[in-house]
Formats: sequence, structure tokens, C-alpha cells
Amino acid sequence: MSDLTHLTIEQAAAALRAGETSSVELTQAVLARSEQVEPTIASYILPTPEQALAMAAAADQRLQAGDAPLLCGIPGAIKDLICTEGVQTTAGSRILEGYRPIYDAFVVKQLRAAGYVMTGKANLDEFAMGSSCETSAYHPTRNPFCPDCVPGGSSGGSATAVAADQAFFSLGTDTGGSIRQPASLCGVVGLKPTYGRVSRWGVIAMASSLDQVGPFARTVRDCAAVAECISGRDELDSTSSARLVPDYRAACGRDIKGLRIGVPREYFIDGMEPAVSASVRAAIEQLVSLGAEAVEVSLPHTEYGLSTYYVIMPCEVSANLARFDGIRYGVPKPGETMWDAYSNTRGAGFGAEVKRRIMLGTYALSAGYAEAYYVQAQKVRTLIRDDFAKAFEQVDAIVGPASPTTAFPLGAKLDDPVQMYLSDVFTLPASLAGLPGICIPCGFDEQSKPIGLQLIGRHWEEETLFSLSYAFEQSTPWSLPSNRARITVGGGL
Repeated sequence: MSDLTHLTIEQAAAALRAGETSSVELTQAVLARSEQVEPTIASYILPTPEQALAMAAAADQRLQAGDAPLLCGIPGAIKDLICTEGVQTTAGSRILEGYRPIYDAFVVKQLRAAGYVMTGKANLDEFAMGSSCETSAYHPTRNPFCPDCVPGGSSGGSATAVAADQAFFSLGTDTGGSIRQPASLCGVVGLKPTYGRVSRWGVIAMASSLDQVGPFARTVRDCAAVAECISGRDELDSTSSARLVPDYRAACGRDIKGLRIGVPREYFIDGMEPAVSASVRAAIEQLVSLGAEAVEVSLPHTEYGLSTYYVIMPCEVSANLARFDGIRYGVPKPGETMWDAYSNTRGAGFGAEVKRRIMLGTYALSAGYAEAYYVQAQKVRTLIRDDFAKAFEQVDAIVGPASPTTAFPLGAKLDDPVQMYLSDVFTLPASLAGLPGICIPCGFDEQSKPIGLQLIGRHWEEETLFSLSYAFEQSTPWSLPSNRARITVGGGL
């Protein structure tokens, strides 16, 4: 086969079962590709080539025995916020450097049971706090379409690993847009499931009422396959749902005629790049040409989404990161007193963005301020959720941009937190409402940088998103191999 790294998961799985290739050969091709591009892109904090080849050999034995799941033998990357037994898991922070969990996260257990092959731990903004993959304590990740630009964040390494053919799929986490925004900037498919659809057990917590694990992949059907594998009830996560997990791949190919798609007027605003607006509007027209009906809707509290999120999320960050004290977790830095040791450990171990959010959250939760900030933010969160509920009385899904811009230059927004936070202005509301959202490629700007279309569904209705996304994908060229990043040694395209 000419280039194994170009295959989709389904194509690779078919080749494995037909004896046209082996998981070891598939993994070797992916590892060779990583050797070529990793010095430029830096998708991984920790590549795991030896473990990958051992897992591939075990997968080949299972494939030969027959009755192996679809993902058996398929190489995939794991965001370094997700615990992997015996393999370093840092959350992109120096405070966890060298930490090796003694257990797998639920989602990793699910993938192991399916026989996947782990290519490595993907880079991320420290503790998933960022929108550019530049706050990692180890190194920034670069966009494979334009290496002088960011890949988005916080799951930037997971997105680039797929976009640059370093993995067939990857897992990321999405708290306020950390799957959908990098999927948009890197030209891949990314899904944030309904909150509770996927267990958070074994995922290092950022904001517990918002965090959700989801997949990146090259195609909608590939994304559906991984989503189905990692979803389901987990007794160790009280927020995970016992609802039956549907056959997501079966939803791909369903007729979308008659489905009503809502176009929120608040999602087309001043400041959005013209190419993004044009591509998203063209995508909506394409869905209409396929039989969907476009309906203008209003989500009136959208303008409060950013400020609401940046009260609730830091409050939860402040609570969750209190555990990293250098005693139970973290790299200890001694001091004369216990409080000195805490201060020294956190001062050396946490980066600037993490410290900023801890301080914001601690302030908002402090005596005399919690009612004015945190409680009020939760009330506005309810209003945002009610906006979506009202809109979904009229429509089956909501469509709009995932990001107001295409990939921006490295360093352009690092010193301006507000501008960085605005990168997630279109993804935050769905996160606050706990809704599922998917981002799919829908075009390029004049500099050949990818643009993504976001579709948001009702709670537990990922199937509708897959149906609409697949119909769009099959009628457009944006997910074809010819439109993927083909970065080479030295950063050329």
C-alpha cells in the first residue's frame, strides 16, 4: 500500500483484516512519519514508540485470532491530561513531571480493551488552561498547516497528531472549547460529547462541572467509532450516564432531509475574520442544499458566556489544583515551614496562566465575594442553558463557527489574556450548557489555513450531529487527503 498514514481508521481496519498490512507495519509507518515531522510540530510531550510496537504486536495476534474490535491495531495518541498506567502523565506542568499513574483512566481502559496502539502522550496547555498550546511547561506545539502559527488549545498536540498523520485518532478534553477550537484550526474532526456521556475518571481535573473527554479523527465516521468506544457508564464517575450508547457510525449516512438547523444571529459578530464567516455561511447553504432547513434563532445570553465561564471555571480550578502541594502530588520544594514548602512548590511548579486562574478563582470564592461572583455566574449559566432549550424547541441542531479566526501566529496573544480567551467565544456557551458539539472542516482562508464548522445538538443527541456532519463531509472536499496538512522536514508544505 502506497502510504499507510493516509488511511482512515475504517480503511486501515479493513486492510488489517484482509492481510494487506499488519498493525506493526501500520505503527511503523506512523512512527516514521512522527520522526519526520515531530522536530517541527512537537505534538508530543512523550512519544512511546517501544510501547506502541509492543501493543501493535499484541494486536496482530488478536487480529489473527479473529473477532477483534474495529480499533484493534489502530495507532492513537492520548492527551497528557489523561492517566495512563506506568506512563508519565504531566498535564503539561512541571509540578507533575515524572508522575506515573498506577492506573488507566476509564477512556484508556476502553481503548485498551479494543486493542488500540498508543503512539504517545500529546502536548497541551498546562492543566488544559489555554487556547493555543503555548502554555505547556515543556514546549509549544505548531500548526502543521502553518508552523509559524498555533494549533489551538488546549488539546493542540492531540489535534496536530491527527492533522500531521502522526496518529489515526487521538483523545482530547474539552472544558470550554479545547477540542472544537483546535479541530477548527487544524482541519480535523473533533467531538465534545454531552457532559456525562464519557467518564472523567482518571482525567486530571481542571473544572469538574465542564470537563469532558472526546476524540479527534480525520473523518466523521472515524470520530464516531472512537466516540462509541470511549462512551458509557462508569461506576467510578457519578456524573457519567447509564444511557445506552447508540451506534454512532450507523447514524452516518442517515437522510438529513427535513432536519432543521438553527443559525444563531449572535454567532456572526464584528471581529470575526471574513473568510471564517464566508466559509461557515457557505457550509450552511450546503446543508440546506442537502435537504436541511435553516432557521434563524437567537441565543440572547451568548454575550455573557465568556464572563460567566471565566468566573465558574477559575473557581473550580482553584478547588481542584489545591491538591498539588508537593506532598501527595507534585515535585516538592522544601521550605522552613509547611506553608513555605507549599508556596515554593507551587511557585516553581505552576506556570503563569495556571497561577492567574487559581488567583481569580480563589478571589471569586473568598468570603464576601462568592455571592457576587460565583453564585451570580451560576444563575447566568442557567439562563444560557435555557436559551439553548428554547432554541431546540424549533430546531434539531445549531450551526455556526467554532473559532472566530483561523490559526494566529505563535506569541501573538500570549501577553493579552482577554484576546486569548476570546478564541473560545463560540464554544463556551455549549460547554456551560453541557451540550454535545462537533467541529468539522469547512474550508480554508486565503493563506490556506483551515476553517471549522461547529454543530451543537440537544443533550444526548450526538447521532444528529454525526448525521449532519457526515452528509456535509461526503458532499464537500475538505476532509479528503488532498486537503490535509503535508508538512515535511524543515517545515515545508
